[in-house]
Amino acid sequence: MEAAAVPRALAAGARLIDLREAEETASGLPAGAEAVPRARLLAEPDAFGAGQGPLLLLCASGVRSLAAARALREAGHARVASVRGGLVAWRAAGLAMQGEAAGEPRLDADARERYARHLLLPQVGVEGQARLLASRVLLVGAGGLGSPAAFYLAAAGVGRLRLVDDDQVERSNLQRQILHVDAGVGQPKVASARERLLALNPRLQLETVQARLDEGNVDALLAGIDVVLDGSDNFRARHCLNRACLRLGIPLVYGAVERFQGQVSVFDAGRRRGERPCYQCLFPEPEGAGGAPNCAEAGVLGVLPGVIGLLQATEVLKLLLGQGESLAGRLLIFDALAMRFRELPVPVDPACPACGGGGERR
Repeated sequence: MEAAAVPRALAAGARLIDLREAEETASGLPAGAEAVPRARLLAEPDAFGAGQGPLLLLCASGVRSLAAARALREAGHARVASVRGGLVAWRAAGLAMQGEAAGEPRLDADARERYARHLLLPQVGVEGQARLLASRVLLVGAGGLGSPAAFYLAAAGVGRLRLVDDDQVERSNLQRQILHVDAGVGQPKVASARERLLALNPRLQLETVQARLDEGNVDALLAGIDVVLDGSDNFRARHCLNRACLRLGIPLVYGAVERFQGQVSVFDAGRRRGERPCYQCLFPEPEGAGGAPNCAEAGVLGVLPGVIGLLQATEVLKLLLGQGESLAGRLLIFDALAMRFRELPVPVDPACPACGGGGERR
């Protein structure tokens, strides 16, 4: 039976059984469904009406329910049908989940199909996906770190991305900056990124800014932003971002790469002053701070920014969803040659001129 026909069948007296396991149904049940694990249904079919009235079976994708329906029919229960496509088809059809009529957020058919695998996760579900769609993230840099992060944040359904970069695409970028292609050499990186990101997710609200972040524009770039992902390669930009995030109470997701090693952390002192470190607690600002060693000077293994950028994107999604334990207070270091991660604690520096003592100096 097609998912769209189920509500009419229920109104006519059919019974809908969700065969998924308990950990799967924790993310929600289709409206009108009863949760009965497959093994229990097959062991006690008569207890659930098999052989007495229409019985509709549903699972995640329709595979388990189809096998269960065949098994019940072979056992003599004729009025049994499987819901084609399972919960994925149910959501794609825009059908209600239990509790949504009481004011839970609703997603349209496109969103239910596009983010179907997120909706199966109890930690995301409809409410979490709606939160992602309403979120705003600033990505500083459309290069090696910004490229994979932007792709996955757009794919995950972060509704609004603001991407800032003042550079143009060069052929030497293509070894690691996967937002860009050879035909885009000479284009502004933000224009190249726009084309690729909207091709992936045309519903993304994408704002591109061709500019270099500095003290003069940082507050405007952070306006309305929930989380900042730093993909810059410049100490001055990083310290500028750190000070602005402290002022505005915005978490900053940091990443850096060089040669065969990368590192990731979260600096959330703006919301938890004195409890979590800021970027300057770990990296004091030297006089005349300028460019960090960059790929053009030190080189970098092409896949390394992909690993670090994806870890940054993961931290952003966790922060937006309010799930898991962030890297705030920890520095995660990845050694690609050894294929090994290690972690260092990052304590709050009580003498930090940016966040120490509860104050901030520019």
